[in-house]
Amino acid sequence: QPNLAIYYPFASTALFCSLLSLLSLLGITGNLYTLVLLLRRSRRRRGCGGTCFLTRIPTPSCLASFPSPSSSPTSSPSSSSLHLQVMSLALADLLYLFTTPFIVYDSLASGWAFGELGCRLLLSLDLLTMHASIFTLTAMSLDRYRAVAHPLQTSSSNSSNLLRVGLAWGLAVALSLPMMITLHLEDGDNNEGQLCVPAWDEQSSKAYLSVLFCTSILGPGLAIGALYATLGRLYWVSQTRPAWATGNNTACPPRAPKPKVLLLILGIVLAFWACFLPFWIWQLLLLYQPDMLRTVPVGTQVTVNRILTGLTYGNSCVNPFFYTLLTGKRKRNRQALTPATQLCRKSSPLQ
Repeated sequence: QPNLAIYYPFASTALFCSLLSLLSLLGITGNLYTLVLLLRRSRRRRGCGGTCFLTRIPTPSCLASFPSPSSSPTSSPSSSSLHLQVMSLALADLLYLFTTPFIVYDSLASGWAFGELGCRLLLSLDLLTMHASIFTLTAMSLDRYRAVAHPLQTSSSNSSNLLRVGLAWGLAVALSLPMMITLHLEDGDNNEGQLCVPAWDEQSSKAYLSVLFCTSILGPGLAIGALYATLGRLYWVSQTRPAWATGNNTACPPRAPKPKVLLLILGIVLAFWACFLPFWIWQLLLLYQPDMLRTVPVGTQVTVNRILTGLTYGNSCVNPFFYTLLTGKRKRNRQALTPATQLCRKSSPLQ
């Protein structure tokens, strides 16, 4: 595609670059804060050693299937998994935000100025971080579903948590490799300088971008939607089913779940879709309906493209607020001795 920025007034370009730089600065600060905070907590947990265990207390029969509190550290495996996944999301946001200076320069200049290596790395990095984020969010949603639907199953180990995060990034790399390999520099027309474009025909481009839309938006969207629909049904059942129908010990009455974590993860997912779905719709329109867009003035196309690009960077700017709420410190009194009645309430499957 031609460099549309050369047709647009410099003042509008400067405004776009200024806003994008501001979003990037805020997002980098927030995501760095998230990473530093989680790394400090992780070091504290490791340095705590054997002193971070709870005192043994009597366990009612309803908790017989749960591990004894005396053998469980204050940081549960599920909490460690959540923190690792949030670190993965923050890292993906940071990598994406670090491309801002290059986008700003490219908007102000005519033509690509970072060589073929920069062409391949920077543009494919968008696809890499986008897929790493949505795959990690899918894993987070699956973990919460398992915690709610199958609470008695053994929690995942740290090695399996690392493996899942590594798998998310590995799939993201695999999906972005075709773009990385085929991108190259071409001389543009009308003094546009060099342009960074993929070396494939129109049909191959349609097929590849259609696959990317399915892997980054459609497929994960259906999976996460199904998980949350099931969680919603479980939540409704827990609210409406009478106590005698649960089959639990009367000493441990059923309790409605606390949906805070579920809602925060859903908020991150919805923010991702709100920021990336319009961008993808615009890209698919350019690809599948080029004749329709030829009637749209070039200046309008540039404006739409910049607004949608800003939305994707805005997503990485908003996410740290969700991360902070999601990994906020728990109340200290949860580490103290807990009465059996409190443990019964915490043993509800829908936590």
